[in-house]
Amino acid sequence: MDENALTRIAEALERMSPAPLETPDFDAASAFVWHVGPERLEPVEAVNRVDLDLLVGINRSRDTLLENTRRFAQGFAANNALLWGARGMGKSSLVKAVHGALAGEHPELKLVELQREDLPSVARLLNHLRGSQHRFILFCDDLSFSHDDQHYKSLKAVLDGGIEGRPENVVFYATSNRRHLMPRDMIENERSSAINPSEAVEEKVSLSDRFGLWLGFHPCDQDEYLAMIEGYCAAYGIEADAEGLRAEAIEWQATRGARSGRVAWQFFTDLAGRHGVALR
Repeated sequence: MDENALTRIAEALERMSPAPLETPDFDAASAFVWHVGPERLEPVEAVNRVDLDLLVGINRSRDTLLENTRRFAQGFAANNALLWGARGMGKSSLVKAVHGALAGEHPELKLVELQREDLPSVARLLNHLRGSQHRFILFCDDLSFSHDDQHYKSLKAVLDGGIEGRPENVVFYATSNRRHLMPRDMIENERSSAINPSEAVEEKVSLSDRFGLWLGFHPCDQDEYLAMIEGYCAAYGIEADAEGLRAEAIEWQATRGARSGRVAWQFFTDLAGRHGVALR
């Protein structure tokens, strides 16, 4: 067998059984992103987030998640959390803002983002985090499952931990537009066609029950929408005529056909640009 053939075989074996992941320097950053192919934890130099005080209209969810995370950072018991509900109402922003609010006081608290499609690798990630002295918020944004999606089985390794149990230094936060992580019409279709309707989707639906905290996010009203914009203006020192600002903001949301925290931020981004203000 020639040398080139041996090289190709060696490369193929290495892809099938990659070298063990080197332990990253967790003190080098406050947040990391988990990548596969090759598997690695990549530090994030600057997390894209807003200050916790700028998240208006979600006070109850904010306070609940902040207190749960603070207990976890202090080494006490804490729940996994599912943030579900309306689009653009600050679910992922809240997770990042809570981490940012506590990271200064608890530098050992790290945020690790995991993509939904990478859930099959989560067991290996957990084994790597298990031996660390740091504490990790494992974060999966926009989590949901379709009819033939088997990724939810991998998620159970995070929520239940199997025979080893979930690492004591890891808590899992997920955001989703769906309360039960799967479309309602799919749930109803499976129930109607199953021999035993009560058990048809129990395995998938019960996945959401494994989250100790369910935090609901609902569409904001006009007063909350305007309060968000006013809060942004105050935080960035932008002065504008109150009536003119109100009229522009209402017109902006009317053209979008929706009100949400995301729409409020998009309007403010346009406003800041017109005032020559750079957003950090």
